[in-house]
Amino acid sequence: MDQLFAPWRIEWVARDDDQDAADADDSDDDNCPFCALPERDDDDESKIVARSEHSFVLLNNYPYAPGHVMVIPYRHTGDFADLSDEELLDHARLKSRTLAALDAAFDPDGFNTGENLGGSAAGGSIDDHLHTHVVPRWNGDTNFMPIISDTKVLVQALDDSYEQLSDAFAGLDGAVTDGDNDAVFFELD
Repeated sequence: MDQLFAPWRIEWVARDDDQDAADADDSDDDNCPFCALPERDDDDESKIVARSEHSFVLLNNYPYAPGHVMVIPYRHTGDFADLSDEELLDHARLKSRTLAALDAAFDPDGFNTGENLGGSAAGGSIDDHLHTHVVPRWNGDTNFMPIISDTKVLVQALDDSYEQLSDAFAGLDGAVTDGDNDAVFFELD
């Protein structure tokens, strides 16, 4: 058996399932992490790097690349048609800020963005709360590991990605920071 050392993953494996369940129970929609995480007091711990009035940016727990984030509306829905024009515009503007922050933080050669819509058939693990994936990409960032050895190599720990991206969001025009453990906030009028 091949082994790949990734010590940062222990925080996810050893997380307090009782606390996760309690957080989910306190949300409007049971067991939805996208509803529970924004309600916590510590954005740093929750890996929320930016917020706006109707959306937030969350680092992906299982990143395809360093800086892989999701732009997520606060309102629990799996259908873009359910969002108001104000929510849609806010989501799009925060996605634009996210691309700028990722560019400043990681200097990628390009991006993949997209949604898994239509339930489990679309391939997403959370299909009833829509979210937009934003994945930085670099020329030559794919390799033989997933094909030959069925192993994915992650080159940066989530905490390091969070710090790098948080600093980049804070440097953007209109960024508001008000605490060490809070996400950067944007008024996107």
